[in-house]
Amino acid sequence: MGSDTIRGMADRSSSDTKRRSPGGRGLSSAAWLLSQVGAHAAARFAERLSAIDLTPPLAGILRVIALSGGLSQRELASRLDIPPSRLVSFMDELERRGLVERRNNLEDRRTYALHLTEPGRKVLEAIGRVARDHEDALCAALTGEERETLASLLRRIADQQGLTAGVHPDFQRPGRTPAGS
Repeated sequence: MGSDTIRGMADRSSSDTKRRSPGGRGLSSAAWLLSQVGAHAAARFAERLSAIDLTPPLAGILRVIALSGGLSQRELASRLDIPPSRLVSFMDELERRGLVERRNNLEDRRTYALHLTEPGRKVLEAIGRVARDHEDALCAALTGEERETLASLLRRIADQQGLTAGVHPDFQRPGRTPAGS
């Protein structure tokens, strides 16, 4: 990515980002802008998911199960980096809705293997549509090349910060329930 691309992105930004706050670097700080856009993006995604009666944690769990069908609940909790006890209410809700089923694990009879049901796969397709619409709306001001550059830069930051790929840090926040906070 060249400095021309970054300069071009900055040139198209509003003059508001050049203002300074009394406490320091101000509204042009990358950390401030990441926080502002991240909070906005998370709230808007939650709103969009509510149209299909889901919360971000439930959508995330469905995605992980789809990518790794047959996981035990303990393995899923480990991938999400949350205590297994916190996962129970989410799994109970997904099973109650008929989106996930717990099957006997043929390799270990003490555990269940988690699988999406057919309705669960259909909901996962709807989540994909919601996510694509969300990204399109959120990144409407960027060209395709700028989106790729932004995603690459954000992946580098996430890697450097030790964030688990594909796992939203909100899972680790205490008090989250299937119905949201």
